[in-house]
Parts: sequence; C-alpha cells; structure tokens
Amino acid sequence: MSSPVSEAEMSAVKTSSNGVWQGDDPLHFAFPLLILQALLILVLSRFLAFLLRPLRQPKVIAEIVAGILLGPSALGRNAAYLHALFPPWSTPVLESVASLGLLFFLFLVGLELDLRSVRRSGRRAFAIAAAGISLPFACGVGVAFVLRSAVPGADQAGYAPFLVFMGVALSITAFPVMARILAELKLLTTPIGETALAAAAFNDVAAWVLLALAVAISGSGSGSGSGGDHHRSPIVSLWVLLCGAAFVAAWMVVVKPAMAWVARRADAAGDGGGGEAWVAVTLAGVLASGFATDVIGIHAIFGAFVFGLTVPKEGGFAGRVTARVEDLVSELLLPLYFASSGLKTDVATIRGGEAWAMLALVIATACAGKIAGTFGVAMACGMGAREAIVLGVVMNTKGLVELIVLNIGRERKVLNEETFAILVLMALVTTFITTPTVMAIYKPARAAGRRRLHHRKLQGPDPSAPSSPSASAGAGAAMELRVLACIHGGQDVPAVINLIETIRGHTQPRRLVKLYILRMVELTERTSSILMARAARRNGLPFLRPRRAGEPHDQVDVAFDTYAQLGHVHVRAMTAVSALHTMHDDVAAVAEDKRVSLVVLPFHKRQTGGHGGGDDVENLGPEWRAVNRRILREAPCSVAVLVDRGFGGGEQVSSEQVAHGVCVVFFGGPDDREALELAGRMAEHPGVQVTVVRFVDGKDGSEEQSEVTLRPSHTKNADRSYTFSTAVVDAAKEKELDEAAVAEFRQRMGTLVQFEERVVVGNVIEEVVSIGKSREYGLVVVGKGRLPSPMVAQLAVRPAEHPELGPIGDALASSGHGVTSSVLVVQQHDMSNADEVPVSVVVDGRAQDGEFAKDMAEP
Repeated sequence: MSSPVSEAEMSAVKTSSNGVWQGDDPLHFAFPLLILQALLILVLSRFLAFLLRPLRQPKVIAEIVAGILLGPSALGRNAAYLHALFPPWSTPVLESVASLGLLFFLFLVGLELDLRSVRRSGRRAFAIAAAGISLPFACGVGVAFVLRSAVPGADQAGYAPFLVFMGVALSITAFPVMARILAELKLLTTPIGETALAAAAFNDVAAWVLLALAVAISGSGSGSGSGGDHHRSPIVSLWVLLCGAAFVAAWMVVVKPAMAWVARRADAAGDGGGGEAWVAVTLAGVLASGFATDVIGIHAIFGAFVFGLTVPKEGGFAGRVTARVEDLVSELLLPLYFASSGLKTDVATIRGGEAWAMLALVIATACAGKIAGTFGVAMACGMGAREAIVLGVVMNTKGLVELIVLNIGRERKVLNEETFAILVLMALVTTFITTPTVMAIYKPARAAGRRRLHHRKLQGPDPSAPSSPSASAGAGAAMELRVLACIHGGQDVPAVINLIETIRGHTQPRRLVKLYILRMVELTERTSSILMARAARRNGLPFLRPRRAGEPHDQVDVAFDTYAQLGHVHVRAMTAVSALHTMHDDVAAVAEDKRVSLVVLPFHKRQTGGHGGGDDVENLGPEWRAVNRRILREAPCSVAVLVDRGFGGGEQVSSEQVAHGVCVVFFGGPDDREALELAGRMAEHPGVQVTVVRFVDGKDGSEEQSEVTLRPSHTKNADRSYTFSTAVVDAAKEKELDEAAVAEFRQRMGTLVQFEERVVVGNVIEEVVSIGKSREYGLVVVGKGRLPSPMVAQLAVRPAEHPELGPIGDALASSGHGVTSSVLVVQQHDMSNADEVPVSVVVDGRAQDGEFAKDMAEP
C-alpha cells in the first residue's frame, strides 16, 4: 500500500486512546483504528456480496473487491483518506490479525480434506489432477519469461523463485471455493462433482508441496531488501525442505495418533467441560504447529494445514471444533485477509496498453492451460465432452490459496506491485466466470429429466364417476399414505409428529404410513455447511443415510426414531443442504422420487411463547417464505402448510394420548375438497373429534345474489395480492362436484364427524376467525382456494399479509385476529390450476377495487 514502516514508527504506536475528550484522536491509535478498518471492510464486503448474490458468486470475490475499492486503486487515490484510515503503520497490525484468521482457516481446510478419500479416488482423478497441474504450471513458467521482459522491475527477483511462483499461481485450484461453487450448483455429489473434488484434493496437496518449494528457494533475502544476502547458498533451501518434510512425517506419525486419542476422549466427554478442554488443546495445537513451521522457514499456515490433516474425521469431535472456530474466522478474520490483499493491489500500476495486454495474456493462459489439460485427460478417461469441459472450468477456480501464494511472493519480494496486481485480477476474473460458465454449458440430467408423471392427490376418484375395477385397485393402493414433512429444526418436530399421528387415521389396525422427513438447511460458505452437503447428498440429491456407529445422536433423529418405534410408522430422515433459491428443486425431486401423496411445509412464522396463541412470534424471514411459495408452485403432489400455534400442546404425544378437536372449513372448490378428504382420514383416529363447517351464501338463489367474476390484473403485485388460477372452469360442474364430495363424505363418515352448515349473509371473515378464536379446536383445516367459490372470490380485494395461504388461510394465520388454533392450509395437486395470477374482482359488471378501468385500458 505504502512505503515500509520503520521500527521507530512502530515503537511510537500506542494501543488504545484516552478518548476525544482528553484530546486524543482515536485514529492515531492501533486498536480503535483496527476496529474502524474491520468495520469498513465488513460493511462494504457484505454489501458487495449482496449485490453479487444474483450472479451466484462466492463471497471471496466481494471481499477482494472491497479491499481493492478501499485501497489505492479507488478510494485510496485520495491521499488524505488513505493516510487517515489506512496509514502505513497500521498495515502490520491489520495483517497480523488477518493472518491469525488465515492460520485457523487453513486448519479448517486441512480438517475438511480427508486423505483417505484422496487415496480412494483412483487413477482417473489422479491423472486429471496431474494434467491440471503440469500443463498450467508449464504455461505459467512460459508466461513468466514474457512478464520479466515486459513488466518494469519484474526481473529484480531471481529466476528460479519467480518461475516457480508464476507456475504455482497459474496451476493451483482453490479447493474450498470450488467445493462451495459445486454445492451451490447442486453438483457436489454428482459424478462430475466427485471427480472434481478428488482431483482438486490431489491438486491441493501438490500445490502445498510446490508452494513449500517456492517459499524455500525464495527465502527472505531474495530481491532488493536491505541487509539480506542476495546469493544464499542452495544448501539453506535444501535444509528448509528437509526440515519441512521431517515436520510432516513427525506430525503424521506422532501427532495423528495423539489427536485420535484426543478425539475419543472428547467424544466420550460430550459437550460438557471435558469436551471444551479438548477443543482448547486442539486450538493450542494449531498455534504450536504454525509456530513450528515458521521457525523452520516455510510459513505458519503450513503447520496449521498439516495439523488439520491429523484430526480424525470420524465421530463428532471434528464437527464441534469446526463449530467453535469457523464463525469468527470466516465471518470476521478471513474477510480482513482477503481485503488486505485488495488493499495491496494497485490497479493503477498496470499502465499502458502493453501492461493490460499482459493481464489478458495471463488470464487467457491460466484458463487455457487448466481447462485444456483437464479436458484432454478427462476425455481420455471416458468422460463426455460437455462433462469434461465443465470439469476443466470448475478446476480453474482460484481463491484463497491463490492469494496466499501471491501474498507470500509479494512479502518475499519475488513479485513487484504490477505483477501482484495482474495476478490478483487474474484470480478474480477466473473465479468470477466459473459459475456463469458452468450454468450456461451444463444442465444435470436429473433436472431436465424430471417430469410430473404422477399427479398424486389425497382425494380419491371422482364421486360422480362410475366405479371400475381399476378404481377399486387404486383405492386399495391408497391405504398406504406417504407423506414428506419438511422441517427447519427441532422446534418443528412435535407439531409435525402430532399432525402425522392425526392424519394417519386408524390406530387398530394401524394404517400403513411412510413418513419421509426432509430437514431443510441453507447452504452457506461455512466449512460445516459444505461438509454437511457432502454427507447428506448422493448423486446430487438428498438421500436416506443411516446413522453410523459412533456418530452423535441428533435430537431430531432421536424424536423421529422414538415415534417410529412407538407409533409403528416407517420414518426415513433426509437432509437437503441447498441454497434457498433452489431448495424447492430438492423438495420436488424427493417428493417425486418417493412418490408421496402429501408434502407438509412449516409456515415461515412460528409461535415461541407457548400454547394458546401468544404474541411471541419468530419470523424466519422472507427468504424462507419464498421457499414455501416456490414449493407450492412446483410440488408434484398435494401440499399442506402448517401454521403451528402449539398443536397438540407443543409436545410429542403417543397414539393413546391424542385428544384434540379438528375443524374443517368448507366453501367449495378442489382445494376444499382435498381438505375434506384429509378430514376423512383424521376422523378415523379415535382421539380426534372432527367437525366440518360448510359455509353457504345466504343470498344463493335469491335476487340479491351477485355474479362474481375474477379477471387477471396486470397492475397488482403477486407478493402483496392473492393469486388465483387462470383455468377456465364450469361453475355448475364445480358446484356439482362439491355437492357430490360432501354427500359421499357424510355417508362414509356417518356419526364419526359432526357436520354443520352456516348460512352467511354478513362478514364471512369474522365467521371463520371466530372458529379459530373459540379454543374448541386444536387445528383448523382450510383449502387454499385457487378456484374459489363466489364467497371466497369476493375476498380477493382484501389486503393480503400472507397471500400464499389464500384469503381464508391468511385470515386465520394473521397474528392480529387473536386466533389460537393451529392452521393447516391445503392445496390440491392439479396441473390445470398451476398458473396463478393476481386478479380484479368484478361484481355484476363493476370492478370492486378500482382497477377495472385500468385493466380495460391496457392492451
């Protein structure tokens, strides 16, 4: 960033100030300035990450760009700003804190890398990795000769270290960044993703060996530093390499068994004080290992990386260590390191057309070498052309290791300012283009091949249709109920179990129920998130993974295992680790694969203040609400959204303890008929008392009855307005189906169900809300109403708080109405009703919301 800091300047720096009231400027003291620098970096990098999110870019891109903007390339061109916020004396302080984060992050990288999986990867991955290193390394050496002659000052460094650093910079693959990109694109556990990870693991190991070689032969005296011996004996570099090899051998032979013993003791101690003590021992080992390799003369990060390799991957100890370390490191300290790299990058040093041509040459050479080398060997190993080119593109990802190489090269004065800036921009460009390029040229076969072939719904055959042998066979198959219940965490478990127990119906004899549990976990850039994605997916999809011996017992798994044993229910648990904007793909794929009849979704708001409709509501945010809306739109079966207000008392109960009332609100339409079919199952449970309330328009058949028409509105926002199906339906036919469904239901259920008809003349919302407020029912079941009855259609003009639930479900789910019952909003699967749009309500030819004239004026 600026000129080197003298020893006298550093000795004059004090840690903390006495405050502005005593005449001190906090920006002249190390600690307050560090806080302000970190704050600026975090705020700007988070803002840039938000802007780049639609492009699905890794967070490292935003953090490097934030440093470049804060540094001499942009804001730093103002000398007063640079001197005030990033003075030369503050650089060692910022870099020391950032390097501490880097030390622990490299420990996490080693913890993430399983050497046994590398050994099991086979010759194909090894051949791809070898080609992906050797060709770009050779290209980097060739470019190094061009740069030394074209970039002023580049020839000040020795030939050997400069060639090696350039070769390493162009040949490495950023394993952590690449894993995150593959997980984001749902390729992590596909054949191409597994091959890429195995090859990148080989690549990573080779990169560390090459980097150790580059550091050893460069030394601290290379270049023009004062007081350094410019022509050190090669014996010194040889001693550094030998000591480094001895360090690795000693850690693998001595420390690795010791860490296996520590992991066993920690797993036995659990999360108590004993377990915390062993975590502290592990963190101390990271620091000691870093210090040892720094003494040797390689770099402290090597020791941390090797120590991470020695920690056992089995059991829960590695996960607990990761959970303790990764948040502070990845969210605070590591962004400082990436930003400090940007702060040292001065794009202004790339002057003239020749310099920019050098940048284009380096980028083109890096991409061509890595992609061509990987592509050629992958094709020779039998991969298809498209898969081979995608593999080459993802292997071209740069990131953390690239920046480490460049920063070490800059510290050792092997790379000057202009060369450093060129290579940082090369790393940015190659990583930036990876995700859009892969998305453009590769579509996994499962995404293109999945079709909604099984239009499954709970409702049986049309009551008015003649019976047939096939219909009877279908009815027998329908005795098995398959349900996919999605959950966020342990808070959703009691309500889901109580709902499934209510839906299952008969307890003697027990009706066959297959319950699939899908825990929805947001994919983040945390190491634990990537590890979870790799463990929870197979061939790109969530899969049923039996718990292995020695794995910690998860409370959610224990709860469902207990329910499976006591309730005689087949329960299978899966985890979907996915970015939120693609989570619905996982849910739809699992529902299709398992041929489920119903998907149960948790509402994005849940009560946390106990049973009875308390005011404490936890909102998971608009992102999870958007997930639910996409699932409602894309699911290949019926969907029910559960608004939980302590259903079943907020605790899991057995079949014999189930005792609550359920009210089904019926207006008419496919969704309400589906809710009625669900009520039929519930009524068969001896502990469930079902009441069906059918609302009838008091003006039906009279002269006062109005003709209600819904027409698409182009001026309404679907996020703030109710949406209804655009399908053209026969109102008389729908009414006939409603009557047939009600008649069949009443005949089948007999005295098991209380049936009530309410004639409504006034406010229908007040009537429905009064049911939810009465405290007579633990659960109120309603249809979403995509093809609404005339009474529900008139409610389309109401202000919508939760439009995805429909007008009736929204009224019951809103917190302002004092409803105490839990609510289940049911949507029947019907592809003919899938397209939904906001509407205008027209009653007797007159628009009810002031938009009829606007819509008529539009083309």
